[in-house]
Amino acid sequence: MPVRWANHLALAKISSVAVEWRFAPDDVARLRFAFSPIWELVTSLRVLRHPGRHPLHLPWVRAVRPRVRELDLGELFALVPMSGYFPDFLTPPPDTTLPGFHAELERVRETPPKTALEELDEVAQAGSPDPARLAAFAADPAAGIQRVAAALERYWELGLAEFWPRVHAMLEADVMWRSRRLAAGGVRELFADLHDAVTWHGDRLLIRHHCDHVSPITGDGLLLVPSAFRGPEVALMWEPYQQTLWYPARGIGNLWAAGAPCTPNALAALVGRTRAQILVALEDPATTTALARRLELTPGAVSQHLTILSDSGVVTSRRLGREVVYRRTATGDALTRSGL
Repeated sequence: MPVRWANHLALAKISSVAVEWRFAPDDVARLRFAFSPIWELVTSLRVLRHPGRHPLHLPWVRAVRPRVRELDLGELFALVPMSGYFPDFLTPPPDTTLPGFHAELERVRETPPKTALEELDEVAQAGSPDPARLAAFAADPAAGIQRVAAALERYWELGLAEFWPRVHAMLEADVMWRSRRLAAGGVRELFADLHDAVTWHGDRLLIRHHCDHVSPITGDGLLLVPSAFRGPEVALMWEPYQQTLWYPARGIGNLWAAGAPCTPNALAALVGRTRAQILVALEDPATTTALARRLELTPGAVSQHLTILSDSGVVTSRRLGREVVYRRTATGDALTRSGL
């Protein structure tokens, strides 16, 4: 029986079992990155239920649990068990680089009931801890889809909307890092440190997984989506959805660190504390908006400081699509690392 859905399943530690995606020359050019607010929301349900497995997110759990205590999340918990598969319709692959949460939620609401029912059966076969909730959904999947979408919206408003700018900034920094590696060394360099389960072999991408699956890259190409809440494993999706690889983003350990980064006193005395903080924060390339969110400054103030730093030769910029990304120059690196 062909495997139709493979996302969200625990990564097997068996090297002989793998997913193999074969790339034609044009497929490499169609490889792209995206973010997904609804993916982060759905995967955060597991963090919320069992924070001990995700200690890096404990500050978020402590902030959010009191807020969502009055929400009825039972149906969501039934659909998203603590491990294994959960229905793909809850996390459709992003159709733009940065979809808004409500746009993604609308795609969930538009799920055909037949699709939801088939994917629900995958959860039931794995052994849900709450079969009564699954049975209620299966009795009227059209109504179930709308209930689940409403529950996701309420959970978003209380649990993640406030924190999304911080999560987005981290995901954005990861994509900037990966884009630089892709530009500098091609696909092999991109996948070299993406995850220890992922390896590039000539024209094939191999991912250690729970089952064997071999196919060419089809449709709109491979989508790479960094994730904050997924945990240490990768997740995959393929036909009938766009082929997608979710992977843990860089910098998760610093995601909930409060305030601006520490700066050397001598450097702060030389260029000013705020500009020194910006230089230190540019350890990874970032946009003005991402820096403003991290440093809790206005974008306008950050932009003014970046202009001065750029004129001084310690910061440079390049345009990526509609955004301008800043990074330190070699001089900026030397200043920061010397402690001046």
